Amino acid sequence: MGHTYSNLLVHVIFGTKARAALITPDLCPRLYEYLAGVAKHEFGHAVEIGGTPDHVHALLSLRTDVSLAEAMRKWKSLSSGWVHKTFPKRQAFAWQSGYAAFSVSQSAVDDVRAYIARQEEHHRHVTFEKELRAFLGRHGIAYDPDHMLD
Repeated sequence: MGHTYSNLLVHVIFGTKARAALITPDLCPRLYEYLAGVAKHEFGHAVEIGGTPDHVHALLSLRTDVSLAEAMRKWKSLSSGWVHKTFPKRQAFAWQSGYAAFSVSQSAVDDVRAYIARQEEHHRHVTFEKELRAFLGRHGIAYDPDHMLD
């Protein structure tokens, strides 16, 4: 085959360090816009980005020449550096060290996008920890409950 064809879709979830409510209403739209730009220039495309003051959900489409680990390293590193540079009073802004990632089929894109878009509403009823445990369980991922949110 002379060409490479792919549709690598991943739902990623990651939080702020210690789940601090650092993604404030004034920061949120600018941060999501910056994250979308990083995705486009560094590793693919952000199909949808959403979240709450303490965590982000995103549906990413990854290029074939970038691993998920590299994409997440760039996304988190560049965005936290941008926050520090753009908002000098937010030097405490940081992401948690890890992330969760789940493959998504094309047939589920609309459902995942809708889920991400309604995060604020969703988290009025479900904590981040409970949500993450459910995702990990549903995808058969073993985890240490004592260190799940480090």
